[in-house]
Amino acid sequence: MERVGESSGGSSGHHGRGTNTVSSDRLATIFSPEGRLYQVEYAGNAVRRAGVTSVGVRGADSVCVVSQRSGTAAKDKLLDTTSASCLFKITERLGLLATGIAGDGRALAHEARNQAAEFCFKWGYEMPPDVLAQWIADRAQILTQHVFKRPSGVVAMILGIDDEKETPQLFMCNPAGYLFGYKAASAGHRDREAVDFLEEKMKNNPSLSFEETVKMAISALRFALKDEDLKSTEIENAVGGTDEHLKAINPGKQS
Repeated sequence: MERVGESSGGSSGHHGRGTNTVSSDRLATIFSPEGRLYQVEYAGNAVRRAGVTSVGVRGADSVCVVSQRSGTAAKDKLLDTTSASCLFKITERLGLLATGIAGDGRALAHEARNQAAEFCFKWGYEMPPDVLAQWIADRAQILTQHVFKRPSGVVAMILGIDDEKETPQLFMCNPAGYLFGYKAASAGHRDREAVDFLEEKMKNNPSLSFEETVKMAISALRFALKDEDLKSTEIENAVGGTDEHLKAINPGKQS
């Protein structure tokens, strides 16, 4: 039986137009005739299909991220919501919010912790946020060059405090390894709605205080999910300031 993508004549280097379309659709390493990597685009679709929306905001002296818990949490009535999380503490000053496929997020967090520990052991100081962000971007991009692994189905937000510059930092990286620093960002199911809200509120480049940064992030998430009944036990957030370590605020664990 002939496999999809194989030539029946066995000749190498020559395929029909239809075969090229199928091959470029199924492999992350082959560009389509239009110059697209379909599998990388599909990884972005997988992030949205997880049903989770996340928001990050950087203030003058702090940075905050807020997210829904796992998309499963809202559907499974027997689930312990405190066990469903896409927010990970990497070091005392670094955090990672992985929006998308939960398993991919946990794997990324595990590797990121190892990288941060190795960096600290080698150089004697904590890994800066931009260095971790660049490592995550390199990891994501290299997965688009090999057949034996699929692209990671997560958008990573990296938040932390740069000890040298004494400033908060927020980075976001998508499955293609596309990395930039942000004043505010959103990822996931309803990221467009959150981005519209943030663009309007931050168009004058306000200098947000600690409290205003947290309120802005939560307000953006509520706006994006305005037609949903958002409960405190279904969201989680983390905040870091220049004068303190990263803290996770977990409403689900509060009495």
